[in-house]
Amino acid sequence: MQKTAFRTLDDLGDVHGKVALVRVDLNLPLQDGRATDLTRAQAVAPTILELADAGGKVLLLAHFGRPKGERHSTMSLSIIQGDLERVLGRRVMYISEVAGPVVEQTLGIFRPGDIGLLENTRFWPGEEQNDAEFAQAIAANGDLYVNDAFSAAHRAHASTEALARLLPAYAGRAMEKELKALDAALGNPETPVAAVVGGAKVSTKLAVLENLVGKVQHLIIGGGMANTFLAARGVDVGKSLCEHDLTGTVEEILDAADKVGCTVHLPYDVVVAKEFAANPASLRTCNVHEVAADEMVLDVGPQATEALADVLKTCRTLVWNGPLGAFETPPFEEATVALARTAAALTKEGSLTSVAGGGDTVAALNQAGVAEDFTYVSTAGGAFLEWMEGKELPGVAALQK
Repeated sequence: MQKTAFRTLDDLGDVHGKVALVRVDLNLPLQDGRATDLTRAQAVAPTILELADAGGKVLLLAHFGRPKGERHSTMSLSIIQGDLERVLGRRVMYISEVAGPVVEQTLGIFRPGDIGLLENTRFWPGEEQNDAEFAQAIAANGDLYVNDAFSAAHRAHASTEALARLLPAYAGRAMEKELKALDAALGNPETPVAAVVGGAKVSTKLAVLENLVGKVQHLIIGGGMANTFLAARGVDVGKSLCEHDLTGTVEEILDAADKVGCTVHLPYDVVVAKEFAANPASLRTCNVHEVAADEMVLDVGPQATEALADVLKTCRTLVWNGPLGAFETPPFEEATVALARTAAALTKEGSLTSVAGGGDTVAALNQAGVAEDFTYVSTAGGAFLEWMEGKELPGVAALQK
């Protein structure tokens, strides 16, 4: 088994009777007081059950919403206790505090294998302040710390960073899987590497683009961002979404790519319409130099999509963040779906390692019916983006050996 730079559950000794403080992501979407998507709970279930089955006394730490250091009944983790029990198939005891006598007394009646859900860590100001005293109060009830919440690893909070420095700290199974996938994508990837970066605005992904230029051999630009890149190359994109004030910055990115031998791929045929609506009457496909003044670019055209598929066939690794077009509105999902299916087929045949992340990306891959076929799909939004920017994530750094 490949050695990792961080401690995992494989490095744990006997945990029978020990208290494991486990940071998880249980920030589930709710409707009428019930969780509508259990993906995050399902992702952390293997770690929780492994520790409980080994006889650990498991205390779960999680945040829920943005209560800003105050108690709100609508953001209490008691709301999702039942959903968590259904996912785990075990009884979970809700505990109304995260530290102090209440937790200590509850642990007094805990048996090996019991699972407790501590209250929303963000009810206390010390959480987001990464307060040392608050972290010490939580640590006082634990013997070891496990972080299984990559999605919160970019936050230097008490439950993600300070706590990891007070107790023996380990990556949970979901965190371990994520870190290994990310390492395979940009840390020590098989080359050539391609990156698909889409989305509405270049301004939200400047740091991502600047980092990727030096790490990948092929940079595929899609979404509204592609319009800004085309404008920087002197193309008139009509009334398309475009950040004209950033064309100078884009030129710098293109120059940097040229210097390090990174090929930037922009669409040369596009799908345009005069109005942004489902199946508009004005829909047509044209060369990028033929976009009329009253038209907007809403997707990559079929010829360019085919050419991008050919690029992926020459690559060994793919990192994907953001759709190629306005995929939520038909028929502007076609390029994204077609390229995603190519990537999935290459992954299935074993010629491509494919890692994708970000909310829109996950939705687009689900829409294409291929999320299961990618090597790894990260549900972490901000943390995945900061990783693509090349930033050190505090919650990950604290786990390193």
